[in-house]
Amino acid sequence: MSAEITEMSGVRIRRDEVQIGIGLSSMGFVLAGLGACIAILARDLDEPTSRLALLSSGFAIGLLIVALVGPRLLRTWPITTVLALGSVVCSAGIVLLALAPVYAVAVAGGLCIGLGGALLVLVAPLMLNGPTAAARLSRVNAVASGTGILAPLAIGALDSLGPTGRLAILAAVPPLLLLAVLTWRTASPSPPVREAPVPVLIDSAPAVGLGKRWFGRRTGRGLKGFVPRRLGRAVVLEVGRGWLRIVLAVAVEFCFVVWAVARLVSTGLPTATAALLGSAFPIGMAVGRTIGPIHWRAWSPVVPSGLLAIAGTLLVSLFDSPAAVALGLGVAGFGIAPLYPVTLAALVATPGLSPARLAAVGALASGVAILIAPALLAVLARVLDLRTAYLVTLPLLATLFVLSRGPRRSRHQRAATTLRSGHVA
Repeated sequence: MSAEITEMSGVRIRRDEVQIGIGLSSMGFVLAGLGACIAILARDLDEPTSRLALLSSGFAIGLLIVALVGPRLLRTWPITTVLALGSVVCSAGIVLLALAPVYAVAVAGGLCIGLGGALLVLVAPLMLNGPTAAARLSRVNAVASGTGILAPLAIGALDSLGPTGRLAILAAVPPLLLLAVLTWRTASPSPPVREAPVPVLIDSAPAVGLGKRWFGRRTGRGLKGFVPRRLGRAVVLEVGRGWLRIVLAVAVEFCFVVWAVARLVSTGLPTATAALLGSAFPIGMAVGRTIGPIHWRAWSPVVPSGLLAIAGTLLVSLFDSPAAVALGLGVAGFGIAPLYPVTLAALVATPGLSPARLAAVGALASGVAILIAPALLAVLARVLDLRTAYLVTLPLLATLFVLSRGPRRSRHQRAATTLRSGHVA
């Protein structure tokens, strides 16, 4: 009997892993192709590339909405219902984006992709929970990163053959609809979740679905009644600092995600060729996330990674050769890759607040960054040009360095850590 139960449990675990793998891989494909789609939409709809910044804003608004209402949704509906809903909504958004005849339809597609994709990420930590969660997340994220590399290649190849290259993102629709069907067919009655995790940035694969194994033990308590009043202000300041670090890291990342292909187009390349070379950034990201954070002496991992990102940015901004820009995108992707996971992990390790609440703060920071940063770069590109506008990432990285200075901790941080070790079992 016990062997039969174990076998059934193994089947369920594999099924859940496959389902989440399908969902996150589809989202990885779409997000990695977002920059190429924006460049092609600008050509197809005869719109200025900078005006299409609203497309990434629609995606960010979807993330923010789910960050606010998603946990409550999971307390009302079963996980399987949320997973199926996210798959259908995301599929609808992809169709709208791929076939959009006008600007407003494309923006509506971005909003639906943000809403549906955030719902998919919302349920990932719950469905991959358990003693082997870390290994399962690693496998899922590896596949998602690999499919992300394929997106700009597929978009560029299709565009060079004649049809608009954005049709290539329709390849993500059948897997998502299959996921919705499989979820409904294999659904078993499950109670609503009492305390749901929040969506974390889908593109940052190693951070998707971070749970107790990554964040540390959940205290179940917030600031009130846990941190003495004399440390309350210090903890609030530390959370604010961590929130700002995530905003800066995600802002730099999505400046490249959204505008990398447009920068290659501005060098004089055809859109199809630019989309193909735009794969340099997701390839760099995938390699960087495979290797993990770069540790050098006593510096924060943010510093060596950020220096690589600066080197890549300078190649992208100071040279107008397609080869130099593509090389810069690859170097920047390699450097940027660890920034979000490192800053998110630092935030949720802040003593005095539960990791679930701190993850919610991180989700909000991600949404704010995606909403503002690509649009800011687009505004600068209108005033100057896209090549010069890319230099906006340098002060963002410099500020991130300042907020991540060294391993030394303040007296308040040391006291808070001592308090945590003494009061948390």
